[in-house]
Amino acid sequence: MKTVRWLLFGAVLVLTAAQVRFRGAEAVNGPHERLSEYGLFVGKLADQRPAEGVLPYALNTPLFSDYAEKLRFVRLPAGAVVTYNPDSVFAFPVGTVLVKTFYYPVDYRQPGRGRRLVETRLLVHEENGWKAYPYVWNDEQTEAVLEVAGEVRAVAWTDEKGKKQELQYAVPNVNQCKGCHVSGGRMTPIGPSARQLNGNFTYDSGTENQLVHWKRLNWLEKLPTISEVPKLPIWNDPVTGTVTERARAWLEINCAHCHHANGPARTSGLDLSFRQANPTLLGIRKTPVAAGRGSGGRQYDIVPGHPEQSILVYRLESTDPGVMMPELSRKLVHQESVELVKEWIRSLKP
Repeated sequence: MKTVRWLLFGAVLVLTAAQVRFRGAEAVNGPHERLSEYGLFVGKLADQRPAEGVLPYALNTPLFSDYAEKLRFVRLPAGAVVTYNPDSVFAFPVGTVLVKTFYYPVDYRQPGRGRRLVETRLLVHEENGWKAYPYVWNDEQTEAVLEVAGEVRAVAWTDEKGKKQELQYAVPNVNQCKGCHVSGGRMTPIGPSARQLNGNFTYDSGTENQLVHWKRLNWLEKLPTISEVPKLPIWNDPVTGTVTERARAWLEINCAHCHHANGPARTSGLDLSFRQANPTLLGIRKTPVAAGRGSGGRQYDIVPGHPEQSILVYRLESTDPGVMMPELSRKLVHQESVELVKEWIRSLKP
């Protein structure tokens, strides 16, 4: 019988041809070797034109990933419906595929000059839970191949200020994906919640609120009047929220998937969720549970009025793997968001 083999941390993962089949929108006992085999896109794969039944979407405030841009898509099983809830990521049915393609424009100032696709990550809701599968794009931009052990790719781009940037971009292995996507001991999506999807998106048919669009397509049930739905601010758009609200929105998507009551970092005593109102759980005048060199010699996670004395800022500004936060998905400092967090801390009354 034909088999597919991948090297994973020194061991060989062997899947039979039957184990890599795809039935509708449901993976059967394992992933495909190539991204194209899922039938998620039509035409040239690099154009990322969604096939019928695949819906593009965007988050109000996305996770920072070394300045990479992202294209997001979701495919539900035929006839499936998601039930609205205002508090957490939607409970997507078995057979759902969430797609996220990471890319860099050649020149951020001139989008028409093209882009370089680096990786596409799939979250597939299989019978035994969510599984993460990273696919790495070839140099020809014609295909992306499963790399369960991850990979490092050199990328280069021109930023919005006209400065040339270069980076050894790290595609995570399947175990590293679990570092961010585990909640309560189970693999789970992070982004697609009501407050993240409550915003407009320009579809081929026109611009429409995403949740309203999902409801109109019979993808979403029990959606209340849109004015009653919570909405996360856009971190870098002052029109959408105050400095505090936008800084908290950035911390939620970048930090709270670990730092919350059921997250992998719950023992830290920090809860950086957007709706957390307890100052101590937010880190205000809170001493770290385990200091070490990660504290940078500072006493408190957040010192009101003093970002330079706050452990939170020290770790956000670090690129030392033993100090920096978030621990994964970045090698660079997100300078713009750090300035926003500093502005928020300066606004807190000592």
